[in-house]
Amino acid sequence: MSSSVKVVVTGAAGQIAYSLIPRLVDGRTFGDKKVDLALVEIPQVVDKLEGLVMELEDSYFPNMGQVTYTDNFAEASKDADWFLLVGSIPRGIVYNGKKIEERSDLLSINGGIFVDQGKAIGSYGKDDAKILVVGNPANTNAFIGKNAANNDNQLWMAMTMLDSNRAKSIISKKTNTNIADINNMIIWGNHSPTMYPDAENVLISNELGSSVINDMEWTESSFIPKVQQRGKAVIDARGASSATSAAKAAIDTVMACESPTLSGNCFSAAIASDGSYDVPEGLICGYPLITLEDGTIEIKRDISLSDFAKSKFKISIDELLSEKEAVKHLMQ
Repeated sequence: MSSSVKVVVTGAAGQIAYSLIPRLVDGRTFGDKKVDLALVEIPQVVDKLEGLVMELEDSYFPNMGQVTYTDNFAEASKDADWFLLVGSIPRGIVYNGKKIEERSDLLSINGGIFVDQGKAIGSYGKDDAKILVVGNPANTNAFIGKNAANNDNQLWMAMTMLDSNRAKSIISKKTNTNIADINNMIIWGNHSPTMYPDAENVLISNELGSSVINDMEWTESSFIPKVQQRGKAVIDARGASSATSAAKAAIDTVMACESPTLSGNCFSAAIASDGSYDVPEGLICGYPLITLEDGTIEIKRDISLSDFAKSKFKISIDELLSEKEAVKHLMQ
């Protein structure tokens, strides 16, 4: 094998990680690289990871390197190339005697977790490490973690690929098109019900969605709400949040970052704004991204937004600003 990569996964005993972790070592996500795994869980359930490690060993993945598990995040972080931060306190559980129902509660509780993780990543992760936050509220968790890491060479991202994949599926059905022929599905803004899935700039068999779909009533009254509320619909239908699809989206994001983006294409994730598209600098915002030949991730800056798109995008930007205000006490 040509080289190796170390990947840290938090929430490693959860449903998403159970689908995610085997795909990290299957020889496709990182190509021919050997993959060392550092699996992290809270002390109460870390012992469950012994069984997962057994399954990985029994699966005989030729690309799998060393696999360790721990409840010590700082220890796991040493010299890691990738961090997949899946673990977070979810809505609906009882935490310290209180049922967590409001987004403000999620911001407050998870904020403290991501301060500690950010500090560890900044101190112990590789200087060019890439961090993908999956645990919600993902954008603001990433914002907090990046601030705590205080290392501008490391790339912090929040996952919007799941929303992008959901949107592709809906457009595929609407246009009777193979999902493989749908590209550049951009999710602007926050990974929340305010996100703006862009049906105008999506490419459908290399044609702009604005000309192929040409149905603003459907876009506004059906498409956008379906994408925004898809996570809730999954929970209502199966009694649990998305797991397999979330794992697939995390893998898709990693693979998009590991290979140069084809000319004219882009992928969706949230990164720190540099002011592009009039987003205040520093917010972790959903953007169209490209991966350059040297592995650098950049915002694709030549997308044209209609007045309709700008109005929808602004709603999500305003929410990100309000979340920033809500966690300002965690900023140093």
